[in-house]
Amino acid sequence: MKQITTPITDEIIRDLKVGDAVSLSGMMVTGRDAAHKWMIETFIKKTRPPQGDDLQVYEELKKLLAGSVIYHCGPVVTGLDTKEYKIIAAGPTTSIREEPYQADVMKHFNVKGVIGKGGMGAKTLKGCEETPGVYFHAIGGAASFLAQTVKKVHGVFKLDFGVPEAMWVIEVKDFPVVVTMDSHGGSQHSVIDDSSKKVLDDLLAQPY
Repeated sequence: MKQITTPITDEIIRDLKVGDAVSLSGMMVTGRDAAHKWMIETFIKKTRPPQGDDLQVYEELKKLLAGSVIYHCGPVVTGLDTKEYKIIAAGPTTSIREEPYQADVMKHFNVKGVIGKGGMGAKTLKGCEETPGVYFHAIGGAASFLAQTVKKVHGVFKLDFGVPEAMWVIEVKDFPVVVTMDSHGGSQHSVIDDSSKKVLDDLLAQPY
């Protein structure tokens, strides 16, 4: 298993291949549908003017995300009243929902890794080649176990989106993932899709 700590360099990313098991440590930021839509509309496509603390958050995110990782995760968090935050469940969200946004977010913020489950599509794969970056597949159904790798919650942005949709800044130690999309055009998800389609086509071609 490869040990990698954020921030991650281009050289480390280029060295990763589909199938590599990785233990991640360092800072990452959670982000789901609301966060990605907000980043795209406000700062990349600029179809929505900045409001409230948007510009301040943007400047912080530029520093935090450069060379770092976005985690598709809607965590369960305690300590909301006291702001002594503790994440007690941190399982991955299905990533394909972010397919319209992910490549643009990766390139704009120089994000080196995206963590989620289920994989992503051709646009994100192209983004992995160009940024460069990788897609890390996390363990589904292991939210409590993954939460144990979160050593500290450093803060939260856009809590008004709601706890699951907010952008939580977390520090992890030995977060287990597998590379399933790399910066060389490799995608385990495409391989599975193609092989599954072939099996289906063969079944449909059988005489009854």
